[in-house]
Amino acid sequence: MGYGEVYADWAANPDAFWMKAAEAIDWDRAPSHALDDRNAPLYGWFADALGNTCYNAVDRHVEAGHGDRVAIIHDSPVTGSKERITYADLRERVARLAGALASRGIVKGDRVIIYMPMLPEALVGMLACARIGAIHSVVFGGFAAPELAVRIDDAAPKAILLASCGIEPGRVVAYKPLVDAAIEMANVKPETCFVLQRPQAVATLVEGRDFDWLQAAAAAEPVPCVPVGGMDPVYILYTSGTTGQPKGVVRPTAGHMVALAWTMKNIYAIGAGDVFWAASDVGWVVGHSYICYAPLLVGATTIVFEGKPVGTPDAGTFWRVIEEYGVKSFFTAPTALRAIKREDSAGNFIRDYDLECMKLLFLAGERADPDTIVWAQEHLKVPVIDHWWQTETGWAICADPAGIELLPIKLGSPTVPMPGYDVQILSEAGTPAGPGELGAVTIKLPLPPGTLSTLWNAEARFVKSYLTTFPGYYETGDAGMIDADGYLYIMARTDDVINVAGHRLSTGAMEEVLASHPDVAECAVIGVADDLKGQLPMGFVCLNKGCEREPDDVIRECVKLVRDRIGPVAAFKSAVVVERLPKTRSGKILRGIMGRIADGQDYKMPATIDDPAILGEISDTLSKVGLIKNA
Repeated sequence: MGYGEVYADWAANPDAFWMKAAEAIDWDRAPSHALDDRNAPLYGWFADALGNTCYNAVDRHVEAGHGDRVAIIHDSPVTGSKERITYADLRERVARLAGALASRGIVKGDRVIIYMPMLPEALVGMLACARIGAIHSVVFGGFAAPELAVRIDDAAPKAILLASCGIEPGRVVAYKPLVDAAIEMANVKPETCFVLQRPQAVATLVEGRDFDWLQAAAAAEPVPCVPVGGMDPVYILYTSGTTGQPKGVVRPTAGHMVALAWTMKNIYAIGAGDVFWAASDVGWVVGHSYICYAPLLVGATTIVFEGKPVGTPDAGTFWRVIEEYGVKSFFTAPTALRAIKREDSAGNFIRDYDLECMKLLFLAGERADPDTIVWAQEHLKVPVIDHWWQTETGWAICADPAGIELLPIKLGSPTVPMPGYDVQILSEAGTPAGPGELGAVTIKLPLPPGTLSTLWNAEARFVKSYLTTFPGYYETGDAGMIDADGYLYIMARTDDVINVAGHRLSTGAMEEVLASHPDVAECAVIGVADDLKGQLPMGFVCLNKGCEREPDDVIRECVKLVRDRIGPVAAFKSAVVVERLPKTRSGKILRGIMGRIADGQDYKMPATIDDPAILGEISDTLSKVGLIKNA
């Protein structure tokens, strides 16, 4: 069947579609039906099932005779170390760590915070929690102590799994002092910390609370998998909220397994024994879904990479990993590709490696500008697939389903909705938009399996944040349009749609134009307050390495490009050249913060920011050219 037939099959009978997909999972008690709509608009999936995520991701492959297959490859250019872990070895490590947790009184339903860099033990920790039915909450390693304390208080964990340090290019970040400070600040006091000691910064242990991870696991008795209910959470993942209070996305067990297993075959074209690499971090949803769980659920090999797209040691490190390990499908963020393109616009490093093994490149996390996609297509000679999803959904809302049928790629579009997602564009009044009309991107309820069921300890906030603006629909918070062929275009976050003299304009469309300039490596457009027109667009551009042209000349050309392609209605007159853009650690550009700086407003430093010093650089640049309002 092609994509159209598969999507129609789902639409005609969603319950039968997902029950068929559930056959890929080994259950302790198989579900009798898929959708649970007794508490609509709060829906559940496979509620009467019993199963275990760790069993499906690890044990069943060993029991089927595949224990010698490599489950995890760890590659760390920052330490110069490499490791391959088989499924049999992974089961032993996970079962013993689970035993160590159990020996400290951790049982089904208890929470465990995981605060780790990109090490195999991060996945071992996640799987060990799932093995005994504990609910893990991974917090990005290196998060500041106050932010970690907020998450400790919200999740109320009995234990924390951590490494003694993380390693960034040129520096070592000691994690243990941050955890100690966070526990001191928090009202909730975890009873146990298992510390993975790294030689780069050996931590001091608190007697009675802290234990050496490897010693505790070695001394523990391995424990079996504990069956859990279909709606029991496998994890909580915090995403920043607009109020400053993080939102704990809850991921139920059964739907999570079913959806992720379906995506590996049908979206990423990956099966047992294939090598899949998602170049992300375990602290983000991509790391949960596509570094840890999805590849292992289907018996594939996953790569855990402790490095950067550039600088560890150069802009060829991604291509070296792909060649060395035979990566079939590769998943990264557009911002990573842009960083590589900025350093190596001619693609010289790409030619140094044999990338015949790679069949597909997937992008997500930030809107993929057409210029970057074209660059990657030309140099890598593979389909470059932009796809769109969120922390809340856990897997792709829209994609080009390469495992079913590779659809024509339209630059600027993450292609079409996946089965389970009825995507609709609505006006502010809640009426359907026509083809090509900009509006709020929504998903008709119910959301499919694998998506969030609620927010941790905040059901009312879940309903208010996602289900209230458009009754009967999930509000994605993104603005976009659908063309006559059914392709979706995500143009901006809803907050990034600006109103210029009554015209609602997409900053994403303007960024697309700026990115097409041959000297521009990366860009962002924000709306700034204007007394006459309400808002005006302002552009920020980073130039390619080696560009020797005068910045003012590039800016003049950029302004003309926008006015020529979008029209005078955009009122695009202001832009500045900056060395870098402020981003979260997952690569999202902090446009909202940039707008507050330009408007002379106060802002809260985001916990997820990659480098806080960049905000000062942005402010200084705008001040020098007189573009900060009220400055």
